[in-house]
Amino acid sequence: MEKNIEVSLLLDFYGELLRPAVRQAIDLYYNDDLSLAEVAQQCGITRQGVRDSVKRGEAQLFAYEEKLGLMRRFREVESGLDRISALADAIAAHTSDNDIAALAAQIRALAGGLKE
Repeated sequence: MEKNIEVSLLLDFYGELLRPAVRQAIDLYYNDDLSLAEVAQQCGITRQGVRDSVKRGEAQLFAYEEKLGLMRRFREVESGLDRISALADAIAAHTSDNDIAALAAQIRALAGGLKE
């Protein structure tokens, strides 16, 4: 996965654990796609200060993921729900029993609802 997307996702999972100034710098840099100079101007610190905050914050985000694994677990659950939906579709496609097809549709709907 591209680093920018990964950091942005990690920020969604663990951003509240970061200091507010670090979270803001990372959010502006990765999510709003501002340059270091633009973030520095908006935050009232130097470009080097922004760079240091972003690098330190990135390291913290990756450390949180390594220890807690919330994003990895989220992806596993999401993948499992996709697989459940696909299996429900296969069941519905291979049966002529309307009750079984209806149950498969309910399973698919539940899996889709859990993904959201």
